[in-house]
Amino acid sequence: VTWGGTWLGQRKDAPTGAGFVAIACAARHNVGLRNDGTVVTWGDVTDNQRNDAPTSAGFVAIACGVDQSVALRNDGTVVTWGDVADNQRNDAPTSAGFVAIACGCWHSVALRNDGTVVTWGEDFQGQRNDAP
Repeated sequence: VTWGGTWLGQRKDAPTGAGFVAIACAARHNVGLRNDGTVVTWGDVTDNQRNDAPTSAGFVAIACGVDQSVALRNDGTVVTWGDVADNQRNDAPTSAGFVAIACGCWHSVALRNDGTVVTWGEDFQGQRNDAP
């Protein structure tokens, strides 16, 4: 069930049915994780919030910011999609070993299995440079 604004398609194409184990929402788009490990997106497509979403299975966590989304694979790798204007995708980690993910407005964060933090995206207010 979705509710709220529709001016940017936040509710358009919302999935129906059961089988979701996690959901995330941002200002203009939404992401859902199904129990089979697939990712579903709905809402705005202005900044590729949906167009580049992964179509394979094997995901265990999701997060989304204003114009970007992040998904964590069961092998510890991170997949990103959405806008690239503020490096939301360009600087994303390419290695494995991650156990958690999160998104801010235009930046993302991932936690490695050794307890270290990796950040990428916008750094307008120190979202990246001030990271531990």
